[in-house]
Parts: sequence; structure tokens; C-alpha cells
Amino acid sequence: MAGDRRKVVVIGAGIVGVSTAIELHRAGHDVTLIDRGAPGDGTSYGNAGLLASCAIVPVTVPGVVAKAPKMLLGRDQPLYLRWSYLPRLLPWLARYLSHATGPETRRIAAALMPLIGDSLADHQALAEGTGAERYVVPSDYLYVYRSRAEYEADALTWDIRRAHGFRWTEMEREALAAHDPVFAPLLGFAARIGNHGRISDPGAYVKALARHLEAQGGRVLKAEVSNIARAEGRVTGVRAGGETIACDTAVLTTGAWSGPLARALGLRIPLETERGYHIELWEPSAMPRAPSMIAAGKFVATPMEGRLRLAGVVEFGGLEAGPSRAPFEMLRRSLQAAMPGITWAECTEWMGHRPATTDSLPVIGPAPGVAGAWVGFGHQHVGLTGGPKTGRLLAQMISGQSPNIDMVPYAADRFG
Repeated sequence: MAGDRRKVVVIGAGIVGVSTAIELHRAGHDVTLIDRGAPGDGTSYGNAGLLASCAIVPVTVPGVVAKAPKMLLGRDQPLYLRWSYLPRLLPWLARYLSHATGPETRRIAAALMPLIGDSLADHQALAEGTGAERYVVPSDYLYVYRSRAEYEADALTWDIRRAHGFRWTEMEREALAAHDPVFAPLLGFAARIGNHGRISDPGAYVKALARHLEAQGGRVLKAEVSNIARAEGRVTGVRAGGETIACDTAVLTTGAWSGPLARALGLRIPLETERGYHIELWEPSAMPRAPSMIAAGKFVATPMEGRLRLAGVVEFGGLEAGPSRAPFEMLRRSLQAAMPGITWAECTEWMGHRPATTDSLPVIGPAPGVAGAWVGFGHQHVGLTGGPKTGRLLAQMISGQSPNIDMVPYAADRFG
């Protein structure tokens, strides 16, 4: 093993980067983790906190193109657009919507299944012995609808899940009320899926994992990475904070901010940000028993330590603009409709950036043409869910091992 020991710099300390760094260190490599902020302070802090193993069906299902105008113009729809950003978005959006077909939906789901289908076990394996175990909570996952008819309108989604081995319990209004009385009477149907999980404090979880890496001898640095140094087609270092950190392997895991460094490596990844929003209700008077997707509002309510987090919403508006007010207000209205009567001591707000490729699949693997350069980003809505598996796959490949799944769907050069 000593001869195969690599000097690795992982760029980006979200869940994907921290998972990759831990798995590489466990494999015997010399690992440095670098981020311009503290570990877990970005998108890995603000996600829904859900280990959404069944979330294999992409947003681009058949029919989404016809629904998009109504969703963009509707006051209580979960899709928003900063119209001034539309000209810049259009080339990406056209490619994204080209995947809204039945065959493509099934292909994407089949590719996501190996990454996220066993997320609870993946997180438990990652966190074992790190001190972060306490944040990983096994749970059910509920999809809550207004009626059985609304559920049946999602038949394609549920058929795909069934084909990949997921099973669930159907609950009509009486059974749902007995299971969890927090939901409003207007919500008359739910599908309850077992073997899922939640992270009770996502930011604290990622920070605990990073502290473990450091305690085990890995290095965690706070610096802005400006370039990946190369000589004769090989990685020789990472330029960060005005100095070059020597290494023979660099892994790019900076999510929605990965574009510039990816282009510097010769990659042309069609990457956009899906701006995501959450509100947190601190000291709420009630919480759902398990993470719950309120299908009408397309938001997830997740119990967390001391608060209830409501997350969802997609806004296209780029990386530079500040938060919009409308998504926050929509989440508040949706909450009152779904769980009336809840009170709380304080409400806080957050907006962040999900990295989205045009085919809803991440890029995971080597950067062609640059020996020692690797990438792991573009997980869209399932970054937390798929972070540990992505880290393990990258560590295996960097260590010269062959993963037991087909990596072709995630290849960095698949976009031409």
C-alpha cells in the first residue's frame, strides 16, 4: 500500500468533499481538504436534511414542459425564475427539458439508483466511529397528498420506484390522521416508505465529519482555490490562498461553483444553479413524526434538533443575485395550509445553490486529459443523499479499484 499512497487535495468541504476526503484517508492516502468557508456551511447546511433514497425520479418527467408556464406564473407553485436571467439560462434550459421523456426519465432513475438507493446505510457506514453518528436518524418518509386521485396522477413516478424495489404503505385520511395528526384534514392520502433517514442537523453533521478527518491526521484548510497546477499533463498542486499545495491528485467537489475550475481542466459541463430555499421554525408546537413531502407544495418538512425545517422550491437566477422574497412567503403559506395551528418561537430563512446538470446526473470520475484530476459534483436535489456513496466511489477509483457499478452515466466527458 505504501507505494500506492497518494497526496490528495479535495477542493470543497460539503458532504461530497468531506465524504471523499474521509474515504480517501481510510484508504491510506495523504489528504488535505480545502474550502473557502468552513466545512458544511454551504448547500450541505441548507438542504432538507432528508436521506431520500426513493428520490430517483428527476424533475424532468414527461409533461413538465407543458406545466412549466403555469408553475412559473402561479403564486403558490414551487418554481421561480428571475426573468432577467432567462437569456443566460435558455441554452441550458433547452438541453435540460430535452430529457423530459419517458425513456430518459427511466434511464436517469436507473442511473441514480446505485448512488442513492441505500443512502441510510451509506451514511451509517460513513459516520461510524466519527462522532457524527448521532445525527443520522433512521425514519420513514411520507409523501402526503390531498387525495388518492392526486397520488394516482403521479403514477409514473411510483411505477419507476416500484420497478427499482421500493415498497410503501398507502394511507387514506383516517389512517393518516391516526399515524400523524399534525396534518390538515384537506390532506387525505399518504404513501409511507420505510428504510429512509434524516440528518438531525446537516451543518453540524458535516462539521463533525470534518473534525474526525482532522483528528485522524487529515488536514482541513480554509482558503480560496484559484487553480489546479499541472505539468506535462499531470496534476502537480493546487493553488490556494496565494500558495501552491503540492499534490499528485486533486478532486473537485465544489458543487454549483465548480464551473471555472472544471473549465480550467478542459471540461465543458452544462452546469446551472437551482437556487433552493428553506425556513426553520424554532421551538415549534408540533412536528411531523417523519420527513414528509407535501406533494401539493413540493416542499419537505423535516424534524431537526430544536426546529422544523421546510425546504424545497426551485428558482433559476444564477449564483450572484440575493434571495427573493416570494419563495419564503410561499413556504409560509404552504405550511399554514398543510399543518395549521403550528406556532413557533422564531423563524429563520436561508437560500443556497444546488448544482444541476442538464441530464440531472452528477459528474463523478476522472477529468479526461489531466492525469490525477477528478471531479464529483452536480447532484442537484440529492447531494446529501448521495454524498457518502460518491465519496466511496471516488476513493475506490483513485486507489486503482474498479467500482461494482457502471460509472459511464456519470462520466465527465459525456456532454461532448
